[in-house]
Amino acid sequence: MDITVLFPVLDERLRLRKGIETTVKYLRENSTIPFRLMILDNGSTDETPEIAAQLCAEYKEVEYVRLEQRGVGVAFRKGIELNQSEIVGYMDIDLSTDIKHLGQAIHILESCPDIEYINGTRFSKQSNTRGRKWYRKITSQGLLVLLKIIFGMRCTDAVCGFTFLRKETAKRLVEASGNDNGWFYTIEFLLRAERMGIRILDLPVEWQEDYNTTVKVWKTVKNYLIQMYRLKKELREEGKGNVKKN
Repeated sequence: MDITVLFPVLDERLRLRKGIETTVKYLRENSTIPFRLMILDNGSTDETPEIAAQLCAEYKEVEYVRLEQRGVGVAFRKGIELNQSEIVGYMDIDLSTDIKHLGQAIHILESCPDIEYINGTRFSKQSNTRGRKWYRKITSQGLLVLLKIIFGMRCTDAVCGFTFLRKETAKRLVEASGNDNGWFYTIEFLLRAERMGIRILDLPVEWQEDYNTTVKVWKTVKNYLIQMYRLKKELREEGKGNVKKN
């Protein structure tokens, strides 16, 4: 078994080196399986490409992919397309999710062949979230309420920034999901997995707020609402199509 960890980045000159070096060190010391770290650059205009090139020269496990379109959705799809490993997933380069959960995810997917998808959650009773700003708590909880009401989502988080799954499962979900370029793509990915009956483990994590995040909260919330309307409409049409076939 081997793993590819995807790191979508945009103008991450301040955090890129630390995130990659910490992950390389952790995997070398705590895992026996081969690994790749794929930096997926969504059109950075700072020194991110130069730092990534240095990291690729220093670490044989690191590769860099330049994308001209922006958005986590674009990076996630491209990473799955390029992936050759049995396990693929993504983490935030700021490592807000404690790095120890990467080892935990590897162990679970190695030892539990029936589990296809690991979804990190900040909102399980066993999770430990620190430093969350009040307005981000409100937007996150509000999003979860809407996802549960509108789509019947069963998982307890949808945008933790920590997702790992088996290669073939990832490919199936890319084929089933839409083409949103932003964070909503990862939400649809999870919702589609639930609807397809994929075995998902909701994994409680330790998570630390990063105050230097590049995510534009209110712009992201607006896009969530637009994409939820789009997805609900699509699912309704798909349901009608299935009824006609039967």
